[in-house]
Amino acid sequence: MPDKFDTMMDILNKQRSAFTQSMPESMSAREDRINRAIALLIDHKDDFAKAVSADFGHRSTEQTLMTDIMPSVSALKHAKKHMKSWSRDEKRKPTFPLGLLGAKAKVAYQPKGVVGVVAPWNFPIGMVMVPMAGILAAGNRAMVKPSEFTPQVSALLEELVPQYFEPCEMSVFTGDAEVGIAFSNLPFDHMIFTGATSVGKHIMRAAADNLVPVTLELGGKSPTIIGRSADKTKAGERIALGKMMNAGQICLAPDYLFVAKDQEMEMIAGVQNGVAAMYPTLLSNEDYTSVVNGRNYERLQGYLNDAKAKGAELIEVNPAGEDFASSNGNKMPLTIVRNVTDDMMVMQDEIFGPILPVKTYENIDEAIDYVNSKDRPLGLYYFGADQAEENKVLTRTISGGATVNDVIFHNAMEDLPFGGVGPSGMGNYHGFDGFKTFSHMRAIYHQAKFDVAKIAGFKPPYGKATHKTLDRELK
Repeated sequence: MPDKFDTMMDILNKQRSAFTQSMPESMSAREDRINRAIALLIDHKDDFAKAVSADFGHRSTEQTLMTDIMPSVSALKHAKKHMKSWSRDEKRKPTFPLGLLGAKAKVAYQPKGVVGVVAPWNFPIGMVMVPMAGILAAGNRAMVKPSEFTPQVSALLEELVPQYFEPCEMSVFTGDAEVGIAFSNLPFDHMIFTGATSVGKHIMRAAADNLVPVTLELGGKSPTIIGRSADKTKAGERIALGKMMNAGQICLAPDYLFVAKDQEMEMIAGVQNGVAAMYPTLLSNEDYTSVVNGRNYERLQGYLNDAKAKGAELIEVNPAGEDFASSNGNKMPLTIVRNVTDDMMVMQDEIFGPILPVKTYENIDEAIDYVNSKDRPLGLYYFGADQAEENKVLTRTISGGATVNDVIFHNAMEDLPFGGVGPSGMGNYHGFDGFKTFSHMRAIYHQAKFDVAKIAGFKPPYGKATHKTLDRELK
């Protein structure tokens, strides 16, 4: 990949040179770039929706507007509104008694330079443009590698971005996995990757060669714990919405349920009814998204076959009794999986599709212990009206984020940091937290007019002042 790498390296050098020459990056320049990013999205929202649907086999215009375009525009507008206050220097207190002698300390937020963005296929526009809000607000330039699994969207980004941005501001590079590898080996000033944990490991290794700081937004198996006090009808509706949106191809989708053993069938019925209310039909339903491609369809079918062979009960949620087997597309109904065990693939890998395993507990502590025995998830969901139980679940587990009495919604809050922990990711973005992620927090200290080192006894020859300082500080 020498030619492609050289081209990308050339753009990186041009972006860094332009960035250096324009320092300090003005608020007006940042605002102008954010305005152009918003215009790009709104001007071509229908083109993006058509491209996403073509890549997926089918996804409704409404869903792409709601889950890709609208969150991106919202994040960009939020950043534009607040970036001036975010970028103000923060006063800090000098160590006593230096402040009394006239010393001053502060933190200044500086842009890092050139940020590499490696985006996934499930929300191929949103996962480029939502982090872009923090990248641009902080005053950075950006290079983007969209997913090869959504080639229509990637080609559209490659075509449109140069119409709104100079190459030294933002550039897009399309191509297969080899291009992605070359891209991740570039010496960026920061890199953000959204995608699978397995790929995140490769990104981190590549970044390590150039000591590039990384933000990894990964995934994992986000548990949904149903307390005995939960309203099963409401919980079922909300879980169905979160699991059926984008056909479950969401890093924060509820991956599996944990429910009291004697309430299992009531909870399953709640999910079934929730699905039927939103999707009375599936195959020809414009609102229901297809699995992205044949490879992922076969992967999901493999999970179901493996679970069935190992003793699980499969409950297909197919409200209209449609014949999916005769369909030549990749749409799948939701399948609820009962009696799951840890040796089943469906309980080992992130599902990323319309499959919902159900585990049961006698006591809520069993659910908590199970979650704690696994990798820390990107999201955790609790349904219930028992405040003490809610506190127990939230304080005795660790996850990237959590939503109570719903799923996914913590990600929709622009003032909350979004990110994982451990295998589900590192670092975060959204709002001020994203601004800080893509900024360098520069410590600046102004020394007092007095000879502080001599007064404190730091300056040889050591003597009475030295011992006085040591005696005071080492009590």
